[in-house]
Amino acid sequence: MHHLPPLEAMPELPEVETVRAGLARLLGTTAVIHSLDLLRADLRAPIPAALSTRLRGARITAVRRRAKYLLFDTTQGMLLSHLGMTGTWRLAPPGAERLHDHCYLQLTDGRRLAYRDPRRFGLLDLVEPGAEATHPRLMDLGPEPLDPLVFTTLHLLACCRGRRSAIKPLIMDQQVVVGVGNIYAQEALHRALIRPTRPAGRLTRMEAELLISHIRSVLQEAIVAGGSTISDFRQAGGDGGYFQHNFQVYDRAGRPCARCALPLHGAVVGGRGTTWCRRCQR
Repeated sequence: MHHLPPLEAMPELPEVETVRAGLARLLGTTAVIHSLDLLRADLRAPIPAALSTRLRGARITAVRRRAKYLLFDTTQGMLLSHLGMTGTWRLAPPGAERLHDHCYLQLTDGRRLAYRDPRRFGLLDLVEPGAEATHPRLMDLGPEPLDPLVFTTLHLLACCRGRRSAIKPLIMDQQVVVGVGNIYAQEALHRALIRPTRPAGRLTRMEAELLISHIRSVLQEAIVAGGSTISDFRQAGGDGGYFQHNFQVYDRAGRPCARCALPLHGAVVGGRGTTWCRRCQR
């Protein structure tokens, strides 16, 4: 598919985790940065001028994910990358340059990674050694949804308490839980039989437990499927994802509900296009 997605559509946690895993396999723990060449000074925000010089000669020790950010840990600081809507990382040897390449990460072993971002909604940033906990893009993030020790029923109920606003925007709030965007919020709510417009404060303990369980399961299934390719998303190796073939509600307004066959209802909830079943989801 080549149509442009809604602004909020991509990528979400499974897509970023898929890219992270691919980059981690490519880089291992011994790759050393020869140079980091920036072809422009900004994307969504200015790129720190020190990025190129600060990481020169650094060894990449790990590629992690925090929320929807990719974190390249190195011996001299961290490269933070957000893919925006159309950002991709790929191996790009000399001669494989493409339009909208904005950064080349040259390794000492001769390999070169390229960051490409046609719409330039992505980010490249520098995190100084030891500054991850206080970096402005990372310091206020909520718990990871796949970590059962931090994303708990008690946490979700505490965030919901007294809230009259709808449950769907709440679980998309990155201070409540990270990485749950529009696609997977809709899918999890459908599985949990919870209406996206339900006031968050009316969520019961049992419903909170069920919703957390389905948020985890839909994210895990999407990761196994390599994420969802709606428009431009590509894994580090260039392949698309496949979870879009498993959508039950996202972008399916007017089609029959897989549970009861009633035509699915579509509306805007919290500024996002949202689809649900008015019979199954209460």
